[in-house]
Amino acid sequence: MSKDADTLTEIMRAAIAACQPKRCLPIHLPPIPENGRIIVLGAGKAAAEMAAITEKTYIERGLDPNSGRLLGSVATRHGYAVQTAIINVEEAGHPIPDNASLNAANTALRLAAKATSDDLVLVLLSGGASAIWCAPVPSVTLEQKGDVTRKLLHAGANIVEINAVRKHLSSIKGGRLVKAANGAHILTLSISDVSGDIQSAIGSGPTTGDETTLRDARAALDKYEISVGANIKNALCDEANETPDRNDAVFQNTTYRIIASARHAMDAAAHKAEQLGYKNEILGDAIEGEAREIGRAHAHLALEKLHAQWRGVLISGGELTVKVTGDGSGGPNQEYALSMLMELQGCKGITALAADSDGSDGGKGAKYDPAGAFITPDTLNKAKALNLNPAIFLANNDSSSFFYKLNRHIVTGPTQTNVNDIRIILIDP
Repeated sequence: MSKDADTLTEIMRAAIAACQPKRCLPIHLPPIPENGRIIVLGAGKAAAEMAAITEKTYIERGLDPNSGRLLGSVATRHGYAVQTAIINVEEAGHPIPDNASLNAANTALRLAAKATSDDLVLVLLSGGASAIWCAPVPSVTLEQKGDVTRKLLHAGANIVEINAVRKHLSSIKGGRLVKAANGAHILTLSISDVSGDIQSAIGSGPTTGDETTLRDARAALDKYEISVGANIKNALCDEANETPDRNDAVFQNTTYRIIASARHAMDAAAHKAEQLGYKNEILGDAIEGEAREIGRAHAHLALEKLHAQWRGVLISGGELTVKVTGDGSGGPNQEYALSMLMELQGCKGITALAADSDGSDGGKGAKYDPAGAFITPDTLNKAKALNLNPAIFLANNDSSSFFYKLNRHIVTGPTQTNVNDIRIILIDP
């Protein structure tokens, strides 16, 4: 595409690699209990790879794969499974849960209930677990919970607001997996996709005390004026569905570690940029907001740097949102890039990319959905030559179609990690 685009790709790959399980997981894996087993449970877009690395590490430490001392089941997004020898891997729906999500959650609850005081329950958690493990409270159906999740996503709710609702409609989230484990020690190793690395928000916190309440869940629905049926309303008013807070005694035998996050990705990107001879500035690893607004703001910042003759890269992470008003396709990274493109107006010296670290930005749930998009100084002229009006595509939330027609998509396939958005702007006067 261009030398600058190749440079951005190299920096992005370094950021993703720093957060992949093979790099960040083995050092945190504990010894197998002397008189017990490790029961592995997991969910998320990185869960299958985390399970595979867990097996590999213990076998390299001398574990007999047939000893029965390591067992378990993890669930990942459809298309994200990898081969494992001991730990079962299931695939389930994301971002909208399906029947496989229900089965996966119930499997985890059953295995947790079989743990004894001699066992260690090892929970491998990563972004996407909220949908991939879906066990609604008895009064709510899978379809009803999926419908309210979809409405929150389309309304532009942030992940904390979405998870506040999902946790209070769940039998596994909000610390309830711990309750199922009968007092066995639980160690959670998580790859964070949440701005601020809030433990209770990563995967909706199945092994941590909840910082949100039923009142917060109701407030999120009110804020976005989301209409729900009587089952959902009643469930969010039922005190039996309140989640335990961090001080609850149920968590006294649990340990939680975040092993990779957006900060790790940003630092790796900055280091790679330095190796390639560029200055760097990290704008933040927890940026939130409407994608098109942040895109415009970052375009103005890039123009200021260009006019100051600054040569380097601006790096940012976090999770942007899109308030869907059109019927197009695309995710927050592509919408961010399209908004930035319109603001830059083909300015030379600025090239940028925005991608989701898990390899999927919006899309239809397919394995090779676009991860995001590039913009280069000639992108706007190419669009004009094809009679593509970016303002029309942006108004219809159809950024993916726009970049597809211009061959500007970033396609990585499943990266086996998830620390949310990676945005890199290269400025070269």
